[in-house]
Amino acid sequence: MSKQEFEKGRDELRAARRQSRPYYWFVAIFSFLVNMLMLTGPLYMLQVYDRVLGSRSEATLVALTVLVVFLYGMMGILDYVRGRVMGRVAARFQAALDLRVFDAVLRRSTVKNDELAQTGLRDLESVQRLMSSPVLLAAFDIPWSPIFLLGLFIFHPWMGYLALVGGGFLIVVTLANQVISRNPTLKSNVAVMQAERTSDQIRQEAEMVQALGMRRDAFVRWIGARGQALSGQIATADITGTFTTMTKTFRMLLQSGMLGLGAYLVLQGDLSPGAMIAGSILMGRMLAPIELAIGQWPLVTRARKGWTNLAQLLS
Repeated sequence: MSKQEFEKGRDELRAARRQSRPYYWFVAIFSFLVNMLMLTGPLYMLQVYDRVLGSRSEATLVALTVLVVFLYGMMGILDYVRGRVMGRVAARFQAALDLRVFDAVLRRSTVKNDELAQTGLRDLESVQRLMSSPVLLAAFDIPWSPIFLLGLFIFHPWMGYLALVGGGFLIVVTLANQVISRNPTLKSNVAVMQAERTSDQIRQEAEMVQALGMRRDAFVRWIGARGQALSGQIATADITGTFTTMTKTFRMLLQSGMLGLGAYLVLQGDLSPGAMIAGSILMGRMLAPIELAIGQWPLVTRARKGWTNLAQLLS
């Protein structure tokens, strides 16, 4: 296939995605508001420790608590709405291409054992699942991580540097996860598709298999393909689980380290107790999208492969 033909198929996918561009802007605006409201927790802690406890004012505490409940309620509503919008964007993308992909699958099915004809509809579903998954919303949240990092630098430069080193480590882990898990994930997906293809062939030729007494041989063939698929899935899960566990453990250690550093700065008189707690919360919010991306990386890998396959199929 020439590059021009491949680009033609990719342009068709982009055109289908472009139909929902206004909704992406809508989600981006909602993500802006959600991330602004994420500052509610740190600011609340800052006010409680630095003002309420110092003034011992119950009225101030009640007013702040009521305001926080309202703001968190708004944040939850906005987060819920943007998730529903992305779900409908994904459904719209799939609906726009369902007939086109199905038609291309039928035409390519005339070629015996054509892989794209076997996986076309599943490739479309993999892209649709990514578009409606939380990991895509994390892509809207990651640009706000530098703002949370800036807040830590405002509290104290040491806190900012600690978060910067921790965030850099997680980014390295994410890139390593992408490189190391790419081939095992693709091989696992291929093995799963081969197992499904084998089962489809056995079902289609069920009468012949039964008449020739080949049930046992057919089952052995299918079990072998299924075993390879399961082995590939286990290998992929092991790699992804390793990186996910590493990320989770390091993030918890980093948050404890941030509290320890904050306590030291409080003892030195360079930081208030409220800023110590608020800094730990800010760092958690800064790292949350990166951790989510690492945990959901197999979904991203499968969708990327599906996008490439669809571009070839639609060409």
